[in-house]
Amino acid sequence: MTRFLRLIRFSHTIFALPFALGALVVAANGWPPSRVLLLVIACMVFARTAAMLFNRIVDWSLDQRNPRTASRHLLLSKSAAATALIISSAGFIASAAAINSLTFLLSPVALAVVFSYSLTKRFTSATHFFLGLALGIAPVGAWIAQMGRVGLAPLILAGGVICWVAGFDLIYASQDYEFDRQERLRSLVVVLGIQRGMALAQLLHAVAFAALIAFGLVARLGVIYYCAMPLIAAALYFEHRSEKLDLTSINRAFFHSNAFVSTVFLLAVCLDRLC
Repeated sequence: MTRFLRLIRFSHTIFALPFALGALVVAANGWPPSRVLLLVIACMVFARTAAMLFNRIVDWSLDQRNPRTASRHLLLSKSAAATALIISSAGFIASAAAINSLTFLLSPVALAVVFSYSLTKRFTSATHFFLGLALGIAPVGAWIAQMGRVGLAPLILAGGVICWVAGFDLIYASQDYEFDRQERLRSLVVVLGIQRGMALAQLLHAVAFAALIAFGLVARLGVIYYCAMPLIAAALYFEHRSEKLDLTSINRAFFHSNAFVSTVFLLAVCLDRLC
């Protein structure tokens, strides 16, 4: 089990899950029904697990050639990963079907979106935005789970998540700059160069921060939410200060700063709506 969790990097679930739960709390205008909450969490875990397994299978040979990821294929056999992919995809669709008819109808679309990221580096340099979209649909799905329809607030939040994820993926992709060039894989870091890629990441994080403010305004969140925004701004600033660290340090800094951003967001929403 430990090998499986390492393969799918289960700890990174904390990046998207808080945004889904935050949107759910706002949609419910308080604590959501336990059934909906548990099913949304199940959907998030199943969808992310399926997406990561699909990525590992599609990039199996690439990961073996990349020094940074060369040991991934040793964690689980390819056939076992394929079996787990089928099970997690079925689990996601079944969980979505148990929520409401719209979440069920949209579940194959959601899977297609989260799977698409793994293929995009082969045909577009905008791959970072597809990763952002894969995580950005989480708050929209959670909103639909509670409300049975889409709203403006989750769309704004989704836009913020897209920019936030694309920004930190640009920084992360700088580690694979030489490998991606050699393998002719598409990335904005390869197209723009590392320095301009990092400048774009800063711009995207500024837009993401503005989207969080806009979400608060549209969702009519209060003082507690806005008091947490300087903490998120500080975490984003720290993330950009860590761009030039070594591989081990940059991974640790990215996990901590991005986990901090999503966790603070969720706590701010919950304290604002539930207290």
